[in-house]
Amino acid sequence: MRYTAHDYQAQASEFILDHKEAAIFLGLGMGKSVISLTAIWELILDYFTVARVLVIAPLRVARDTWPAELAKWDHLEGLTMAVAVGSKKERLEALATGAMVTVINRENIPWLVAHYGDAWPFDMVVIDELSSFKNPRAKRFKELTRVRPHLNRIVGLTGTPAANGLMDLWAQFRVLDGGERLGRYITHYRNRWFTPDKRGGMQVFTYKPREGAEEEIYEAIADMTVSMKTTDHLTLPPLTMVTQMVEMSEAEARKYERLKKDMVLTLEDHVIDAANAAALPGKLLQLASGAICTADGNHVTVHDRKLDALEDLVEAANGENLLVAYWFKHDLSRIRERFPHARELKTSQDIADWNAGRIPLALIHPASAGHGLNLQAGGHLLVWFSLTWSLELYQQANARLFRQGQDQPVTITHLAVRDTLDEAVLAALEGKDTTQERLIDAVKTQLSEEK
Repeated sequence: MRYTAHDYQAQASEFILDHKEAAIFLGLGMGKSVISLTAIWELILDYFTVARVLVIAPLRVARDTWPAELAKWDHLEGLTMAVAVGSKKERLEALATGAMVTVINRENIPWLVAHYGDAWPFDMVVIDELSSFKNPRAKRFKELTRVRPHLNRIVGLTGTPAANGLMDLWAQFRVLDGGERLGRYITHYRNRWFTPDKRGGMQVFTYKPREGAEEEIYEAIADMTVSMKTTDHLTLPPLTMVTQMVEMSEAEARKYERLKKDMVLTLEDHVIDAANAAALPGKLLQLASGAICTADGNHVTVHDRKLDALEDLVEAANGENLLVAYWFKHDLSRIRERFPHARELKTSQDIADWNAGRIPLALIHPASAGHGLNLQAGGHLLVWFSLTWSLELYQQANARLFRQGQDQPVTITHLAVRDTLDEAVLAALEGKDTTQERLIDAVKTQLSEEK
């Protein structure tokens, strides 16, 4: 296919060419992969300034999206790519090809660094979903930081650089520039731009930006950062967000209230125990979804209200393909039991079949299918069976359908049980206040209101 770049895509590719360290913050569905590959092609085959490039991405994006993008566009001809995912044997075979571009999933970064040691062969790294390197304690962060001196160029791509707050930015830029702009140590970053927020005695649990910090941080990273919003550069089809409220019976609602107040509930022969305030929101969200995990690793069903609502939506779709996002494992098993034809999108073939219109009811988990997958060709209807409080995963999952290339109006429907924590999660997502502490506070607020 012939590539005709949008102005913003040409600008972003040029920015990568002109900057050895680049953070590309582009909105969801704006084509970060083809932007990067276009720059890589020029750096390797035109300017000869780069020899081998490593692309780090979420597993399915590494396996499916990057190879598909390379094969899709005519102007990338001549660029070779190997995909180093799967078994150790498969990864070693991919590395042995010596391809110009090697794509690997982020979980295998520690293995890759250990495999090459001091003989690190890549002079450029592209991190697809830079936000997955926001935890400085994660092994992937530490190992990539270790090989950073071997790199001549590095690019970070994401649409959600600070979904949970500005504190997330430090580790991402520490990987990119070695700490030049935001400091080499998170304590220095924190002391410079943040003040203590929530604390218990002398222990500080959270920090909040001090006045003016946001503008100063953005100014510090501006010289290496391109940031654009999807809505500023693309004309997307209409998006409709719908919340369908689901009602529990009085008996079911009493079980929810008992768990919320007592943090313990007996269901059949199982004692459901929320060990502490941090565990309670998860238990309540499970119960709202219709089932709850037991100590033996199974689950006990409380109600089928969301399954009934999903059945109505399937019928109302009238033959249109439906993509359903679920959060809990028992959601998956219960949906499959009610809809035997439902198919989880796990493999490359699953994704190809969905995009070809061959899967009328597809299931995805936002943590494994939230980033980078192109699913817009398969449908335009998304249902959130159960919710996540992660704004990043929520936005990324929605962007699987609401993105460039979608030619039909998109409808996203949330199934929420009335008078449960589902409503608090939706409010948190809408207000972009999505930390687990927000949910704990929501439970405390509900309890205090009832006293």
